[in-house]
Amino acid sequence: MDIAENVASLRERIAAACARAGRDPASVTLMAVSKNQPPDAVRAALDAGLACFGESRVQEAKAKIPLCPGRARWQMIGHLQSNKCRDAVALFSMIQSVDSLALAQELNQHCEKAAKTMPVLFEVNVAGEASKFGCAPAALLAQFGELSRLPRLEIHGLMTIAPHTPTPERVRPVFRRLRELRGECEQLLGAPLPHLSMGMSGDFEVAIEEGATLVRLGTALFGPRPRREEPAVD
Repeated sequence: MDIAENVASLRERIAAACARAGRDPASVTLMAVSKNQPPDAVRAALDAGLACFGESRVQEAKAKIPLCPGRARWQMIGHLQSNKCRDAVALFSMIQSVDSLALAQELNQHCEKAAKTMPVLFEVNVAGEASKFGCAPAALLAQFGELSRLPRLEIHGLMTIAPHTPTPERVRPVFRRLRELRGECEQLLGAPLPHLSMGMSGDFEVAIEEGATLVRLGTALFGPRPRREEPAVD
């Protein structure tokens, strides 16, 4: 895979989607989803002009990040277990997958111990899929006051993973609802929330048309994801 060519092609598609929505392409960040990708792939993406990388597993990130150039910025986009919060606070510049008040409180405690403030996005399961993580929209609104008062967390917006479909237009209502939900949260907060992280390789153009500011692209950038090495079993 020629990652530089893929970056150029994706930037063209992002610009076209922004044009359809009357948006500035600079308002959309292309995040490279580097799950299962080796440091060489990260380096190639950096050389092609990307800076923002998303990891789904704390343990993989902990092993990979020291092997990659220091100019990469790393964000957590996968489900975060409470026992991994300390490492997550140390490794990442943003955590996009805060999906409960309990997890937010745990992160806040570890940020306090580290004397660090952490930008976060709240993950919302807009479609209500049982197979996906994320809080329900009603639960987010009910708990938003408590979430916003955690002193070591900076709320930057919302994140969602839309249902997988070969027809991206079908998930437009999911992206639209997340944008509307952000507006409701902004009213509760009394301040703007700059980010909507939504859209992946199969549906990012529709997400941009509905207001995405961060699109998380893996296979469209790197090609088919390498299989993880599984431990040998006797």
